[in-house]
Amino acid sequence: MAQIIDGKECALSIRNEIASEIDSLKQSMPDFKPSLAIIQVGTRPDSSTYVRMKRNAAKDAQINVQFIHLDKDVTESQLLKHVSELNQAESIHGIIIQLPLPPHINEDKVTSAVLPEKDVDGFGPFNVGELAKRHGNPTFLPCTPKGIIELLNRYKVQIEGTRSVVVGRSDIVGSPVAALLTHLNSTVTLVHSKTPNIETYFKDADIVVVAIGQPEFIKGEWFKDNKRGCTVVDVGTNYVEDATKKSGFRCVGDVEFEVAKQYVKLITPVPGGVGPMTVAMLMQNTLIAAKRYYSDIYDIGLDSANSNKPLYANEPLKLLKPVPSDFEISRARIPKEITQIAKESGIHDSEFEPYGSVKGKVDLKILDRLKDRENGKYILVTGITPTPLGEGKSTTTIGLAQALGAHLNKTVFANVRQPSMGPTFGIKGGAAGGGYSQVIPMDEFNLHVTGDIHAISMANNLLAAAIDTRMFHESTQKDGPLYKRLVPTKKGQRKFTKSMIRRLSKLGINKTNPDDLTEDEIHRFARLNIDPDSISWRRVVDCNDRFLRGITVGEAPTERGFTRKTGFDISVASECMAILALCNSLEDLRERLGRIVIGTNKETGEPVTCEDIGCAGAMTALLKDAIKPNIMQTLEGTPVFVHAGPFANISIGASSVLADKIALKLAGVNPKWTPEMKANKVGYVITEAGFDFTMGGERFINIKCRSSGLTPDVVVIVATVRALKVHGGGPEVKAGSPLPTEYLNENLELLEAGCANLAKHIANARQYNLPVVVAINKMSSDTDREHEIIKEQSLKAGAVDAIVSNHWEEGGLGAVDLAHGIIKATQDCSNDQFKFLYELDTGLSIEDKLTKIAQDMYGAKDIELSEIAQKKIDLYTSQGFGNLPICIAKTQYSLSHDPALKGVPNGFTFPIRDVRIASGAQYLYALAAEIQTIPGLPTHCGFMNIEVNEDGEIEGMF
Repeated sequence: MAQIIDGKECALSIRNEIASEIDSLKQSMPDFKPSLAIIQVGTRPDSSTYVRMKRNAAKDAQINVQFIHLDKDVTESQLLKHVSELNQAESIHGIIIQLPLPPHINEDKVTSAVLPEKDVDGFGPFNVGELAKRHGNPTFLPCTPKGIIELLNRYKVQIEGTRSVVVGRSDIVGSPVAALLTHLNSTVTLVHSKTPNIETYFKDADIVVVAIGQPEFIKGEWFKDNKRGCTVVDVGTNYVEDATKKSGFRCVGDVEFEVAKQYVKLITPVPGGVGPMTVAMLMQNTLIAAKRYYSDIYDIGLDSANSNKPLYANEPLKLLKPVPSDFEISRARIPKEITQIAKESGIHDSEFEPYGSVKGKVDLKILDRLKDRENGKYILVTGITPTPLGEGKSTTTIGLAQALGAHLNKTVFANVRQPSMGPTFGIKGGAAGGGYSQVIPMDEFNLHVTGDIHAISMANNLLAAAIDTRMFHESTQKDGPLYKRLVPTKKGQRKFTKSMIRRLSKLGINKTNPDDLTEDEIHRFARLNIDPDSISWRRVVDCNDRFLRGITVGEAPTERGFTRKTGFDISVASECMAILALCNSLEDLRERLGRIVIGTNKETGEPVTCEDIGCAGAMTALLKDAIKPNIMQTLEGTPVFVHAGPFANISIGASSVLADKIALKLAGVNPKWTPEMKANKVGYVITEAGFDFTMGGERFINIKCRSSGLTPDVVVIVATVRALKVHGGGPEVKAGSPLPTEYLNENLELLEAGCANLAKHIANARQYNLPVVVAINKMSSDTDREHEIIKEQSLKAGAVDAIVSNHWEEGGLGAVDLAHGIIKATQDCSNDQFKFLYELDTGLSIEDKLTKIAQDMYGAKDIELSEIAQKKIDLYTSQGFGNLPICIAKTQYSLSHDPALKGVPNGFTFPIRDVRIASGAQYLYALAAEIQTIPGLPTHCGFMNIEVNEDGEIEGMF
């Protein structure tokens, strides 16, 4: 007589083991919470019974269940949307679709939509396909076949070297259990209902698994001659008529149980055999899925397959010497698919919009999902005062990111500005970094990216067109007709737009019916009375077209003599770009655009805004995609956010607040983790400021950080031996001329004198109570002694460390020491005592803030205001803008206003010739020099080298 295999008892033991393991894991991970989502469509009684069994089993095993019960009429697309949302939900580790589904829904399509890593049923094409391979690696085994093997193991049934017969060839049981038995080295014969003389296969079988779906199809007498001590596993569940039962039916398997048990060694009953094990295996698979998820985020080896896995998969760089051109290096590297970059970065499919294969956009809704995470570490890369020799700030940013991500296996993001195509086609070239530390592909990075700058240009120019058009219509119409056309009757109704309601509120007119306004109210509402001489808004183009610096508009006869002198700026100089960089949400973008001041009402002296003109909503519509940060990759396959590019000469010269916020959350940690775990898992966001610390860093902190509410953890100041020698009084460097020998040979006297400039930048950064690390960007002509002097002077000036980095020549490998130094600085130092250079709520005047920046940052003795600057300050103060932070536009080639003054000039008077407002971006900018807001082209231009080859590839960029 056979021993009964008790599936109920085994399943109970497994559920208890799962619950015990979960309790144990919670000791080290308090937030460990395996979660299973079950979707049921309709109200079939059998489906409801199975779902109830699964929910009860999950409760016993301490597994959380999210049950989604949908109406039987739900559409396939609606069901797939639910699956997609569960796929992206980090709190859900396993998903099952209760079958069968209604006839109008494709079951294969729906079950295949579940991600392999959440397919705890094991029915998806990936898991089924991997199981069918000889050396496949399925994420999960199907629950019923897995439960069968577990039963055999728990009853110590030998599998290896045995003969197995599997009856039935279904994709759910027969085929996968045959594959499992084969993998376990049993010789398997698969038969089915159409197999001739099927009874002959059981005589020599050691293991028989029956899943044919026909009641008592396998006769007990077929085992009579089996002398091998056969084990029978009956998977069938069939209902046959039985008048003795209250229901009129009884449940039987596919095997004639009462007869078969007389001839076999072990047999499963029906019910109570395989069924409970199927549900138990579902719980076990869910636990495995949760362990894999938590193993990834805790990095504590819960899942051996994922432990020590590189965060960013990529082939090592093949470093060549001499180092090829930047373009050759970029072209030789095959980028990863951008969808892979997004996945490795922790961005869900529903949050990512690919633009081809090498770039894409990230939806702002990711911030809602990650809102509870603590931020990663925020690293600000700046430099010494720029020289014609360059300091390699962008190259250092990228090299440091490559070192942290590709070599130290830390979560990392480099956040850089989107380059303007003006410099790309002019003399400066692109801004993708250089050598073996670059953003790739270089041509995609330097040309268009995803079109954000074009959207900025369109939004800017829409407002410019609206300004001139409004002035034209006001000058050619009386109040009545003007108002009638501004608020026309459509389908018998007149309605104010959203912008009009805001303008009415600004004027103190609390009416919503256009017909209720008095004549005086109509006049005040309809007439902006823009003073042409006060208009500060210019058109833009993303090209270095110097002949657009001054133009006259309105020359056509149709404009009735309404002409006005104006000009163009380069697109990145538009206030729209600064707003894009500084806004915190789409709503914030809309509000800031509405606050843009374009001129003054010549009757009242009040500022005229974009909201008054009614353009803010349309401009927001043009920028609704541009606000989403772009993502690309470095040479070593680490992610790079490329977003916004405000003109560094008159704006903050940094990438966007939103890119930083998203990156910091993606690099962040769970607030419930232990301090040790946080320190081990925290990621890094490497961003840069325009020009040097004293210009770019000061603006980054006093303007961008005020807007974002973020504070850098460490400031990196990049310096080179050669650039410091320039500040030490070295010979003039002229383009096209050989480099003087002082820069190619050791010259400690020049270097030590030039270190004063570095020391000033360190001291300036320390005024914000932020730790400073100096990155010594290595050149081939440097000597060890020169590096030692820089380190000595840096430490003396208050830096935490000064570290040599060779990332240009060696990529991330050359920046590993710098990366270790940054990590150490974030661990040993704190930004808790951070402070701004000046506060906005202490009554400081515009002049006070200008003086504070000039004296404390630049080393000036005092400031000198021109007559026009003083008038502008008085105007902006009277208009209520006196409490805005300040951006000073000056030369980048000196700490002072004079580019000829190298090193550390002091005691000078700092001139302010003009002050302008960027009310939407929420800062004032003072001009200390003649700043060209649209550059010109040189004699030999960058565009002259650019061609497209026969394969459609761009060549000649630099």
